Amino acid sequence: MLGVLVVGPLALGGVGVVPFLVIQGLTLGVMGLWAVRIWLHPSPRILFPPVCWPVLAFAAYAICRYYTADIEYVARQELSRILVYTFLFFAVLNNLHRRESVQVITFTLLGLGMLIAGFAIYQFISGSDRVWHLFKLYKGRGTGTYMNPNHLGGFLELLLPLALATALLARFKPLTRILVGYAGLVILAGLGVTLSRGAWAAAFFGLLLLCGALMFYRQYRLPVILLLVAVCGASAIFVQTSPLTKLRLKQIFTSKGGVDDNMRLSLWKPAFQIWQQNPWWGAGPAHFDYRFRAFRPINVQKRPDRAHNDYVNTLADWGIVGFGLLASIWGTLCFTLYRTWPYVRGASTELGDQKGSTKFSFVLGAGIGLASMLLHSWVDFNWHIPANAIIAVTFMAVLTSFTRFATEGYWFRAGVGLRCLVTLVLVSGLVWLGGQGVRMARSQVWLEKASLAPLYSIEQVGLLKKAYEIDPRNFETTYAIGEALRTQSSEGGRNYRELAKQALEFFQIGINFNPWDGYQQLRAGFCLDWLDRRSEADAYFGRAEALDPNGAFMMAQIGIRYVQLGEYAAARPWLERSTRLEWEGNPLPHNYLKICETRLAEAATNSVSPVRP
Repeated sequence: MLGVLVVGPLALGGVGVVPFLVIQGLTLGVMGLWAVRIWLHPSPRILFPPVCWPVLAFAAYAICRYYTADIEYVARQELSRILVYTFLFFAVLNNLHRRESVQVITFTLLGLGMLIAGFAIYQFISGSDRVWHLFKLYKGRGTGTYMNPNHLGGFLELLLPLALATALLARFKPLTRILVGYAGLVILAGLGVTLSRGAWAAAFFGLLLLCGALMFYRQYRLPVILLLVAVCGASAIFVQTSPLTKLRLKQIFTSKGGVDDNMRLSLWKPAFQIWQQNPWWGAGPAHFDYRFRAFRPINVQKRPDRAHNDYVNTLADWGIVGFGLLASIWGTLCFTLYRTWPYVRGASTELGDQKGSTKFSFVLGAGIGLASMLLHSWVDFNWHIPANAIIAVTFMAVLTSFTRFATEGYWFRAGVGLRCLVTLVLVSGLVWLGGQGVRMARSQVWLEKASLAPLYSIEQVGLLKKAYEIDPRNFETTYAIGEALRTQSSEGGRNYRELAKQALEFFQIGINFNPWDGYQQLRAGFCLDWLDRRSEADAYFGRAEALDPNGAFMMAQIGIRYVQLGEYAAARPWLERSTRLEWEGNPLPHNYLKICETRLAEAATNSVSPVRP
């Protein structure tokens, strides 16, 4: 379990295919050990508080939505993540709830957070543009071992309240508390250098919650006041001495006086439009990015990936039913914490002061960390970053386990029947997740090899076909194969028609597995033009336009199609629209517009008869 918690943040947040495969493999180890332990333990018990029911319900709903999703490959990847989170939740809840386990998890995460925050501070001071051996896009901002500073902010805002609460409340030796406090200060500094305004707001909100809670206890009032003064003073000094920080604060408002949302509101409206297509069930697991193009606003030309609002994104992907199930998880967790609060906050002394408590420090710190991340989720998508989501799920599981201090009613003695049921569920998960992991790993090996081969070469096509044979539902692989074959066909040669037919077959396969991909339709149309099947091509180009009506690249490609057909007057409106949608960084339509103007001028000159003297 510690491996799962550590690998994710260190491996770019666990976002890539390979990092998540490692996390998935470690999760299989956790599940296997649990399956063995439940039989080796002389008298095992299962802890099953009320929050477990909505967790199971959402997992079951995710499985059902996978089988009914429009894009199976994307839904399968999302289901793998959800099942990993679900199994980890129950594994931590039932195996790592003892005080020693909670302390080890706490110290591991705080030590990891301090190291990653220190790396972010180094990046900020030195101006480094590297994360490990990779180049990052956010130069001048601390990202630590993440590629995005907002996601590092999500990671650190989870840990900051836990570090401060542990330093102030936990029953540890003074040296241990000093070290934990130092880790908290480094984490706070790491949050500062992310320059993430959402993370700043969420962390400040968490700090206010922590201080507000501790102000009810007399012995903590002075340390809390000193902490607030120190944080505010350090923040003021940081803002005054850092030009980048001043710039980020100025960017909160636009020149017209409005709030600069960095186009986030432009993503929320399409998300609501996607949700309205299927209000109850949503578009499908992780479908937002693929349905977005049909509702793209003209000012967003890049691929958004997520809606930059986890609440809106959840509604678009999972509908009212999925959103309601997730809300019920949080509601039940809050009710559980409310019931267990009197039993974990520590006993009062004769003078009325509250004694320190390790349970109290974790409940307060982890609970406020989760609240901070929930606030940050209004402007980002930290719950879709595996490393952050797994840490949050771990916090939720440990907090849920504290219900045992309030009542013994949620413990169930595991007889042979219950052991068999738990083992059956674990083995089923091992088989499915293990099988999907092996298939994904085998496919990824060939995709990595294909990425190193010459672009659009015969060698690359052969390697891509190896990956296709392993996972034929990966529409991105079929697109890559089709594009390589189409490019080879466009170069001419004796077998150019055969290559175009093969490319068309792969594009059609990709369309079947992802009917919302306009680029597959676009490339299929080019192949049909190349095969002199103009009427069929018109239908494909029409569907491509409907799937991305405000895409600058799509408009440019349709314009290029008419240039290739020699219809320069028809090409010009499409190319001009592409330039209006994106003027800078879009040279393709500008170049083809020059060709159109030249050809139209030549045609006009040639059509005028010379005047005889």
